[in-house]
Formats: sequence, structure tokens, C-alpha cells
Amino acid sequence: MSVTDRPDVDKEALRRKYLEERDKRLRPDGNDQYLRLTGELAHYLDDPYTPRTEREPRTDHVTVAFVGGGFAGLVTGARLKEAGVDDVRIIDKGGDFGGTWYWNRYPGAQCDTASYVYMPLLEETGHMPTEKYAHGPEILEHCRRIGKQYGLYDHALFHTEVQDLRWDESRSHWIVRTDRGDDFTAQFVAMGIGPLHVPKLPGIPGIESFGGHSFHTSRWDYGYTGGDPSGAPMDRLAGKRVAIIGTGATAVQCVPHLARACEELYVFQRTPSSVDVRDNRPTDPGWFAEIAEPGWQRRWLANFTANQSGAMPDEDLVMDGWTDIASRVRSRIMALPAEERSLERMLVAFEDADFEKMSEIRARVDAVVADPETAQRLKAWYRQLCKRPCFHDEYLQAFNLPGTHLVDTDGKGVQRLTETGVVAGGREYAVDCVIYASGFEVGTAWTRRAGFDLTGRDGVRLSERWAEGMRTLHGIHTHGFPNAFLVQLGQGANLVANIPHDLTESGRTIAAVIGHALAHGHREVEVSEQAENAWVELLGSGTGRILGAPGCTPGYYNNEGHESGQATGFRVGYPQGAVAYFAYLDRWRESGAFEGLEFRE
Repeated sequence: MSVTDRPDVDKEALRRKYLEERDKRLRPDGNDQYLRLTGELAHYLDDPYTPRTEREPRTDHVTVAFVGGGFAGLVTGARLKEAGVDDVRIIDKGGDFGGTWYWNRYPGAQCDTASYVYMPLLEETGHMPTEKYAHGPEILEHCRRIGKQYGLYDHALFHTEVQDLRWDESRSHWIVRTDRGDDFTAQFVAMGIGPLHVPKLPGIPGIESFGGHSFHTSRWDYGYTGGDPSGAPMDRLAGKRVAIIGTGATAVQCVPHLARACEELYVFQRTPSSVDVRDNRPTDPGWFAEIAEPGWQRRWLANFTANQSGAMPDEDLVMDGWTDIASRVRSRIMALPAEERSLERMLVAFEDADFEKMSEIRARVDAVVADPETAQRLKAWYRQLCKRPCFHDEYLQAFNLPGTHLVDTDGKGVQRLTETGVVAGGREYAVDCVIYASGFEVGTAWTRRAGFDLTGRDGVRLSERWAEGMRTLHGIHTHGFPNAFLVQLGQGANLVANIPHDLTESGRTIAAVIGHALAHGHREVEVSEQAENAWVELLGSGTGRILGAPGCTPGYYNNEGHESGQATGFRVGYPQGAVAYFAYLDRWRESGAFEGLEFRE
């Protein structure tokens, strides 16, 4: 008998509990509760990893300029190189390739989707991930491997931020200007700025008055803590009192390392994460040799997406927490008689599977954490896909160490900072160091996160074109912005469980379109307004999103509880799901017609 079928499980009481916990955390300021790192806070953005080197400004011309040196830029650049486009210039504010993996070098950083489907271009580079969930240094090195293999370092501009992108109608190319004085042109531009690259700080009163040491997890200060990204002990924290503010996916990974290094660690929690079993293990070379046949990674990607999105394949190759969530839902739906599989009944089955899983996750807290009061406060009271699910085998255990203290704020957050410590619940905790595990901007405007606007045809800016919400074809092309392409999640597959799959398919598509334009002598390519409108209308015909549903506790999945209005409807995926979208996009590319796009001489 499953937990939700037991007579002692009161599902209505669980629903009330979830709503009560959500309501504690609802705030009228939404994303405005966080601070942008400007002015006196700009020092939090300094690069602690790579010295900036001076260079002369670029004033040349390239075929393709790509903004963003993470997975999006690397996979698109690789596909463009394969298509014969040699002069691809990648521009990134970091000191090397890697994107979020360049910045996130905090102790314990690792992917939470299996490496075999998370790390792109494994087959092309011949790399075997050393473990099921690779750690940050290996992922960063893989990014460098891709850059070297495909010659993407040749034209790259690092420690460089684009300030302006402007379409020159007279010459059918883009003018690119940067903060390093660059003023060059490109026939095509593409942008993959990623959802996790603009750090944010909680808007806590007194944050600038703290007199101790502080940093954001994406700029980890190993000079202060000791240790290194590969896991060497942080020996300089011995005898230190450290506060970490935030208990999302980053904190789940780095708290165990801090707990072993500090004299006292205070973990300030507004909302607990759901933390399921990770069960990481080394990759068996013999097993990998058996699976690594031609086309293996595309098959694994397709299989993971099919399992995770409920398409009912015959096998589960990945077998992780993400596919477990989906298999539970699928089992409950398939248990319904065929004539009863209405949308309403399937949503009930989905909720039952979720109640069951979350009950197991809460029971795991009781089984692992020794102190009953701490265990109770570490339990997540919301549906699993309301916030990013976490998987870890050491986080909960860290609270059994005598120097680790959970400071639960019951949804209110930290009250203020003083010169010597952190105040929560009316009590001041004296600390030597404050670490902000407060994440990145996700729900803010695209142009705000990019740090620049695009000026397209007739002088229209992208921020103006999207004033009422994002409008694209496939999440890639936008009318009024010829020869410009986006690599991101929305309005395509919107596969949040494995973002690199979205990026890989977008990169493949962009390379195909640019390759076609160059081969046929076309100077411009642009989505028609009719095709864009039809795509947006198609997206609006779906049933909406499961992630971050209206009843969810606030977080970046639901724009901090402010998912409403027209803009929300445009941050959705293909109505028939990710599997259907990838199959559709494959047919669209292979047809060679590129329906909806207009090519001009």
C-alpha cells in the first residue's frame, strides 16, 4: 500500500500545510527583494580565478559572434565549426570558457543530472565522465576540452562584456561594442547568456555594514577559506565562525564541506530544500566501453527526456532521481482504467505520486538527522517540482556534527546584518565570515540579465519588442532581428531537468540555418511575423507548466510567487512536451525548408 493510499494520510491536511508554508513566504516585492551587484556591491563580481590581461580593441569582422562562453556557446560554436564556419568569435565576461561552471567553483559543486546526459559533446570529444555526477573541476575542464578541440579559443574574447548590439541595415550585419573598446562587425550574432550567471544578494538591511569577510558562492574565496575546487580541506577556516545564507542547491552541496572545516557553521534557512538520495558512484570503464557505441549520447539524451517527461519508453538508461519522479507519476496514471484517464484524474494521480515521494523525502530527514527539532525544520512542505529538487548523501548528515547549527527563520529570512554578525529571530549570531548562497537572477527581464539590449530593424529594441512578453519562433528567432539567434529554454522544449539538452538542440539548429544561408549566398535570415505569431499562439494552447505552479512556495521556478500576467504565458514549452518538440525540430531542420524563416539576398 502506497503512502497516499493509507487511511492515516490526510491529503487535504497536506494541501493546507503546503499553502500555509507558501503563504508565510509570499512577498509583494518578488524579485525586487534581491540586490543587484552594482556600486559599492560591485566588488562581489570580481573574478578571483583568472587575472585580467590587457589587449588591443578588436575592429575586425567575423561571420558569427556568440555572446556567452558556457555550454550554449560551446555547442553552437562546435556545430558551426562542423558546418565549415571558421571565424566564430565567443565573447564572455569570465576569464575562460565554462559559463556557470567557470564561476561556480565552490567546494562540492557537481551536476545534479547524470553526467552522461548533462555534459555535452561527450561522444565527439571521446571523454568518459569519471563518475555518474561529475564534480565542477571535471566539467570545467570538459568545457576547455571542447574549446580546444574545435578551435574556439582562436577568436574568443574573455573578460569582455557586450554593451551594445546594433543591426546595420545598409550592410546587413551587426555592430558589436564591448566594455574593452571593441567595435567590430558580424554577419550573424547569437546569444546564450544562460539562467545562472548574474549573482544576486538578499536585500538584507545592513548588508554593507558587516565588518567581517563575505563573498558570494559564485566567487568563492579560497584565499580566505583555504582548500581548492578539487576538494582539498579548507584549513584556514579552523577556529572560524561562518554563516551561510541560503539553503538551495548550492548550499546543499557546499554545507558538508564547510561543516567539516569551521569551528561553528550557522546555516540560515528561509525555505528548506527537498533532499533525496544522490547515490553517486565512479564510472566503470568496462561498462562505459559497452555503451559508448556510435550515437550513444543522443540515444541517452532521448531516453532521459522520454522517461522524465512521461513518454513511457521501454527502459530507463539513466535511472536517477529525475526519472524516478516521472516513473511514479506514469505508474499511477497507467493504473487508471483507460476510460478514466481524463486530465482531471491524471492530475490527481500526479498529486498522489508527489505526496508519496515528498513523504518519503521527509521521512528520510527523520532517519538521518539525530536532533528531532532540527529534523522537523529541515522538512520541505511543498510539491517536489515547486523548487529545484536536490539530491545529496552528505547534506542532512552535516547537521549531526556538533558545530553545525540550523537557524530556521520560519519563512521570514534574515532580519539584518550588523558589523559583527547576523540577526535572525531577534537573536544576533556573531560570525567571522558570511557566505551568500543566494543564487542568480532568473525571472528578471532578459535584457537586464544580458547587460545589453539589441537594436534591430527600424531602430526597435528587443526590450521594446518583448515589452509584453517574449515572442519567438522555437525560442530561437525573433521577428525584427535578422541574423540574430537565441539559445535558451523558453518557447522550445523548456526541459528544466536537463538544460544542456535544450542548448544542444538549439545549437544544432542555429548551425543548420547559418550553414544554409551561407551556402546559398543569403545575406539575411529572419522569422516572419506570421510564423512567430503562430508559434506563440501554439504555445498558449497548452495546459501550462507543472514547475512552479500557482500553489507553490516562492522560488525561481515561479518568479518568486509572481507568476501572473501576459509575460508568464510566453515562458512555456511546446504543448506536446519535450520529446515531441525535439522530434518536430529535427524534422524541421532536416527538411531544409526552414519553414517560417525568410532568407534574403
